[in-house]
Amino acid sequence: GTVTDDGKHLVITIAVGTDDRYSIVHQDLTDPNAEPVMIIEGFDHDYSFIGNVGDDLYFRTNDGAPRNRLIVINAKQPDREHWREIIAQTDEVLDDVNLVGGKIITTYMQDAKTVVKVMDLEGNETATVDLPGIGTAYGFGGKFDDEETFFAFSSYNSPTTISKLNVTTGAVEVFKAPEVAMSPDDYIVKQVFYNSKDGTRVPMFISHRKNVIPDGNTPTMLYGYGGFNISMTPSYSTTRLTWMDMGGIYAVANLRGGGEYGEEWHQAGTRLNKQNVFDDFIAAAEYLIREGYTSSEKLAIFGGSNGGLLVGAVVNQRPDLFGAAIPAVGVMDMLRFHNFTAGRFWTDDYGSSDNPEEFEALLKYSPYHNIQEGTVYPAVMVTTADTDDRVVPGHSFKYAAALQDAQAGDAPVLIRIETRAGHGAGVPTDKVIANYSDNWAFLLENLEMKLPENFGK
Repeated sequence: GTVTDDGKHLVITIAVGTDDRYSIVHQDLTDPNAEPVMIIEGFDHDYSFIGNVGDDLYFRTNDGAPRNRLIVINAKQPDREHWREIIAQTDEVLDDVNLVGGKIITTYMQDAKTVVKVMDLEGNETATVDLPGIGTAYGFGGKFDDEETFFAFSSYNSPTTISKLNVTTGAVEVFKAPEVAMSPDDYIVKQVFYNSKDGTRVPMFISHRKNVIPDGNTPTMLYGYGGFNISMTPSYSTTRLTWMDMGGIYAVANLRGGGEYGEEWHQAGTRLNKQNVFDDFIAAAEYLIREGYTSSEKLAIFGGSNGGLLVGAVVNQRPDLFGAAIPAVGVMDMLRFHNFTAGRFWTDDYGSSDNPEEFEALLKYSPYHNIQEGTVYPAVMVTTADTDDRVVPGHSFKYAAALQDAQAGDAPVLIRIETRAGHGAGVPTDKVIANYSDNWAFLLENLEMKLPENFGK
């Protein structure tokens, strides 16, 4: 439930499963006798409540707009025929909206990176907020009569910095920046595009130190997720920065199944379409090799949770393409995942083996069920935690055991099991450091990396 800033309206959002599909209930708080009223019924679309101006309730929705639009529903006349469109769908994804300073502040996702625009209450653009480069901006919260708002910006080479925006003048100034022993100018962050198996154009971010010149044999880590409408936008990570300081290239592919291009992009990587995600990831690896960044022997793939499933699936489908793989806390048994803890909620994205058609699709790519005895697999280190109640560790246990049994090559197949830890959130810093120390040491050994002379100094 959300109470509007003026205290006049209660908006209740009802959800089911992991998809952004909501029903909406409204109650008039100015009338002590008012009853809750269902104003949007059925779990068909995303209706994210933004705020209000009087009786006008603002919602960002993908109803009739897979890349989202902004509509107004009047609390006194909530029937669909009275809805008003304020901001129509564009080629970019309308990622977030805030009502601050008498304006509408919109955050768009343009090819998986942020563009921020300020608009009046009728949806007319009045300004564009200057951002320091390729990256992700978020925040912009506040009350309708606030003159200023704050937002965060980060990228692969830029630690999260808080800036202040004057909504009236459009002026931006840094409010708080972390003190870190690195210079963004020492790193390159760029975006490329490649074609997947079916010709779909897919974006990918590539980052590395400026003094690292890709020579077709540079150690490279390719990261992906591809699911649950989650977008892989640029962000800062000391662990990834360490990888780049080790002389490695860090690449992130924006696969179908995510939200980078709206709901159609998401649905193109779900259920019977899940193979598209794996095709996109394999095509990203082939691009990095074809364009002279790296080679199969020097290419590692990494992903967690749904990304662990991704890594497990593509290792089965193209074991020749990679030198090493780290599937972390992955969903590895696609026939039984829904029988354990939170797994029943994932059928929105994966489908269910209880459905005969979806059973056949799941069986074709399920990492555990597609391990082939006598195959030469790359070096693999499976990681999990003994008390993970999101993706139960049994997924990783039996996947690792089956892969160890089937391995016909000389590369190691290991499993790292963290104790007294879960799916990742809330892990103490010392355990994060220990985990990534093992991850990078595993890649250092199996990609036969040579560290720069000044590494760690």
